[in-house]
Amino acid sequence: MCDAEGFVTPATVVNHKVPLAHGGADTDENTENLCDRHDVIVTAQQFGKAVPVEGKGISRDGRPTSADHPWNRTRRC
Repeated sequence: MCDAEGFVTPATVVNHKVPLAHGGADTDENTENLCDRHDVIVTAQQFGKAVPVEGKGISRDGRPTSADHPWNRTRRC
């Protein structure tokens, strides 16, 4: 099961808590089991990247339907 936030989702990825690229050890103590979604989020955070916007599909005209997509956010002047 995914170890992130207590979600009950099948784990599909073994993630290194401290990435190997950052000097982490390749040991059981330095790993956690995550689902694909949480692996993307955790990896982005570990490497200082923005977490990807989660898509929830597109409308018939091709526009993203997710309220948190940049195209659908309220613009500030």
